[in-house]
Amino acid sequence: MTNELKSITIFVDVDDTFVRSYGTKRIPITATIEHLKELKKQGAQLYCWSSGGADYAKKSAEEFGIAPIFIAFLPKPQIIIDDQNINDWKRFIQVHPLSCSQKTRDDYQSALEP
Repeated sequence: MTNELKSITIFVDVDDTFVRSYGTKRIPITATIEHLKELKKQGAQLYCWSSGGADYAKKSAEEFGIAPIFIAFLPKPQIIIDDQNINDWKRFIQVHPLSCSQKTRDDYQSALEP
């Protein structure tokens, strides 16, 4: 297996993924935050993105003390220009934050293998 396949790149959303908002109150989703920290320890490459923009993503990660685990902060894409339909991407999975707390980097790696 090549290093490219062993490397896992994960894009992490902000709202309702690692933070919930109730009015003006922002509540961390600790299970997701701990999961992200563990994935970083296991060697995953993490990027944080949000439809609120890169600055919002960075400020949110800083607010909950997890900015250092991310490589970069990005706006969530609105358009992807690619020759393949996203549903046809190889080695691509979507994971809901409520189903990820017990998973490891190796679990994700196994799910990506053909």
